[in-house]
Amino acid sequence: MSSSISKTLSVALAAAVPVFSAPVDAAGQSAPPLTAEQSDPRSLGWMQGFPPPEDRIIRFSDSDYFAFPKSRWTVCHFRQLMPTVNVSRGLGAPAALEHRIDPAIDGVTFRPTGAGKDMTWLQSLSANYTDGIVVLHKGVLVYERYSGCLTETGQHGAMSVTKSLTGLLGEMLVAEGTLDETAKVATIVPELKQSAFGDATVRQVLDMTTGLRYSEDYADPTADVWTYSAAGNPLPKPEGYEGPRSYFDYLKTVVKEGEHGPAFGYKTINSDALGWIIARASGKSVAELLSERIWSRIGAEQDAYYTVDSTGTPFAGGGLNAGLRDMARVGQLLLDDGMAGGQRLVPHKAIDSIRGGGDKAAFEKGGYSALTGWSYRGMWWVTHNEHGAFMARGVHGQAIYVDPAAEMVIARFSSHPIAGNAANDPTSLPAYEALADHLMGGASTP
Repeated sequence: MSSSISKTLSVALAAAVPVFSAPVDAAGQSAPPLTAEQSDPRSLGWMQGFPPPEDRIIRFSDSDYFAFPKSRWTVCHFRQLMPTVNVSRGLGAPAALEHRIDPAIDGVTFRPTGAGKDMTWLQSLSANYTDGIVVLHKGVLVYERYSGCLTETGQHGAMSVTKSLTGLLGEMLVAEGTLDETAKVATIVPELKQSAFGDATVRQVLDMTTGLRYSEDYADPTADVWTYSAAGNPLPKPEGYEGPRSYFDYLKTVVKEGEHGPAFGYKTINSDALGWIIARASGKSVAELLSERIWSRIGAEQDAYYTVDSTGTPFAGGGLNAGLRDMARVGQLLLDDGMAGGQRLVPHKAIDSIRGGGDKAAFEKGGYSALTGWSYRGMWWVTHNEHGAFMARGVHGQAIYVDPAAEMVIARFSSHPIAGNAANDPTSLPAYEALADHLMGGASTP
């Protein structure tokens, strides 16, 4: 397979992205990446001008189009770079969000995990390369800030937060009886009968307890993720290419490894398999179903969109792009037990399934030592903390965080230079908990 074709697909839209090497200084030592302020795409002049200077142009066909610091522009402009499919918000007026900004939030302090001193909420935003963050408390917008490439009218890649929306749709179909969670995947999608997914149940796909031979090690040029990326790449395949040509084609090739059920294994291809299951069961793509069941009914301000492969299949594992306030509305929908505008959009049973969490023992086998006691259910991450918080998580710092006890929703878009969430969790998760305490009246500010 051509290495150029495999690397031009945005693996940033998958469960994780290539771990880009840190800059090296004159002495050959790894240098720290540019700070959030230094890497601001507006300051660096990416894609500014008519036309932009040649050295400031970013093209999808460039192998480094998602390499930091270009990535700080790219996350807000996928629609300029590659084919997409719309998620309509419908024709009704947006549901107004009441604003009551709390100026004390910037000064909320917390102790980052493993750190020796406190940090303020405001300081954490730069530390996490936050492009935008919205906080709702009891349904009221109490905090909003934009930076980098993002404005209140812009859209941003949700990365693997997409998985949680796919999981939500799956849980809804299960709760309504359209999908049988105990059914084998092959009975719904016969094309997957000979693949590793064939004898997995719908629930095992939903909770990512499938046994699959699939590596997302981006440092390994032979890893499965590169074949998957090439399959989903919408650009014409190079002469001599003989691999799969779409997401669905790739899913049919996945080989089983181990047994389904005992262990959690976070692999993007589960979400795309679920996308296929949802489409076959409902007769609608995930983009169509998300619009019909959620986006057109929550009072969204903007249409959303998915990136697609060469056959127009939405990337159910990481291709959603949306406005930040609308992502907060999704979190509020779950906080409000599936109700919006006085109507039930999500079955109570589906909300209960997600909030209740998954198998903690299975999750522990996934190796997430920093998330001890957590679980995974319906493609949502469940903390099992005293507030019952749960969240959607995406690479480079994307998040929807729902805290039922504090009646708080946080939606964040970010472009952290390091792909793994382990790089931003230490200054994110404690910050979210401190903010919940503040909104409940228990946190102090300097």
